[in-house]
Amino acid sequence: MAPSRGMSALRRLLPTIPSSGHARSFATTPILCSGHNRWSKIKHDKGKVDAAKHRQRSVFAQELALSSKLHGPDPTLNTRLADLITKAKREGFAKTSIEAAIARGQGRSVTGAALESLTVEGVLKGNVGVIVECETDSKLRTLAEVRLAIKSSGGSTSPCSYLFERKGRVVFEAKEGVSSVDALEVALGAGATDVDELQDGSILMWAEPERTKTMGEAVAKELELEIAKEDIIWEPKEDTVVSLESENHAGELASFIDDLRGKESSVQAIAVNVAQGSLPAEAWEDLQSRLAA
Repeated sequence: MAPSRGMSALRRLLPTIPSSGHARSFATTPILCSGHNRWSKIKHDKGKVDAAKHRQRSVFAQELALSSKLHGPDPTLNTRLADLITKAKREGFAKTSIEAAIARGQGRSVTGAALESLTVEGVLKGNVGVIVECETDSKLRTLAEVRLAIKSSGGSTSPCSYLFERKGRVVFEAKEGVSSVDALEVALGAGATDVDELQDGSILMWAEPERTKTMGEAVAKELELEIAKEDIIWEPKEDTVVSLESENHAGELASFIDDLRGKESSVQAIAVNVAQGSLPAEAWEDLQSRLAA
């Protein structure tokens, strides 16, 4: 398939980013206890930094894909996409990843192959249900990778969608003079079932899955708002949630999420039926940020 005009323009806009083959290695001395502890701390801190970077990359990928989907893949015609590309480059987001995200917004891979949706259900340790949604050009490969990640975490693939319900979600960027109260009447008229205002001033609206897209477009047009996020999510049913009672359990879930996203770039969303329980607020927020990436 010949590259689209949008992708051709994108390649002209994006310079080739050179890579370095140099890497710094660490050495440890098992005899020295203090050295061992220091190395453990380094690994722990590096893991946190790597996880944060990966979450940021996931956010960039989602924003690029959504802008491409809503307004087209050509950055010379889609000013929001051009701005996102500039921002992503400044933060070190790779050229190939930018191209892949923009192509994904058009429902294809960078090679032009059509992407297919894949949903994998499973049960993790502690009887936590998990649903993984992917968009891939190779269902068999992706299915194998997701199943392996679930198994490696101590879980198994098993039906669990009955633990969740589908909900449509649209997040609009904050706009001066437009609050959730101001948007309520328009939102309900467009088919929204609920409206919330987030801490940063952005507006969150819920709708039935089949009405999500039309509701978002109608509200955006009427109130002149920019859509920041639009998706259909798996919301845990209240009577099925598993309360997290230890940071160790939360850490295992976080490791599973990071491992899966790190190994399989086609993952679009991960849902688990958990509640905060007695987990400290910081640990709960950390887990939520991983799921939202």
